[in-house]
Amino acid sequence: MQQRLPSRFERPILFAHRGAKAHSAENTLESFELAVRLGATGLETDVWLSKDGEVVCDHDGVVNKRLRRISINRFNRHDLSSSIPSLEELFERCGRDINYSIDVCDELSIDQIHELVSQGGTDFAKKVWICSPNYSSLCKWHDKYPNLQLVNSIRLSKISEGPERRCANLAKHGIVALNMHYTDWNGGLVALAHRFGLAAFSWDIQHIELMSDAFRMGVDAVYSDWTDRMVDAYRTEFSD
Repeated sequence: MQQRLPSRFERPILFAHRGAKAHSAENTLESFELAVRLGATGLETDVWLSKDGEVVCDHDGVVNKRLRRISINRFNRHDLSSSIPSLEELFERCGRDINYSIDVCDELSIDQIHELVSQGGTDFAKKVWICSPNYSSLCKWHDKYPNLQLVNSIRLSKISEGPERRCANLAKHGIVALNMHYTDWNGGLVALAHRFGLAAFSWDIQHIELMSDAFRMGVDAVYSDWTDRMVDAYRTEFSD
């Protein structure tokens, strides 16, 4: 068996992608709660801002109305389906002892996100990972809200300056993690991220053998639709 390389965390975070997506309706409170019951140690969601300034959890950010797709930001919170939870409801329902990965799809929501995270206190802020592909936005957010844990979510092919320069720049500007598709990572790149003090997050892992590979190369968090598989792979690799 391949030797497991060191990670930055004592144990990697198991992020349930959009809740227990493979088992129930995604991005619903019921799906998030199921993921926790199945053993997820983190919950992932995309967030958008409603017309009246509420941060809500939804993947596409649109509402289907009579064959039209209308942006969520044109609706007040109470006009949206009850199946779409607010971020505040998610925090209240699933608690502050679990990690959250928040993909900021509407950058206008960052002020409200900061307020909600800060209400939970310093320890809670360390469990909430705020993700964006936009490097310049992350730098601005860190300057404004240094207590937020910021993550650059991006494909390796989109990093024009190369991974070493990107890791150096992220570390310089207070961004704490690099989040890439699992096919972009290898042991050398994980070690590179760690060398700059960054956590290495790996998303879209759906099969147990690929999850085991990710754990062995030292990644610090994995994302999967299949919470049960993710937990099984974790238990196999970290049974000691």
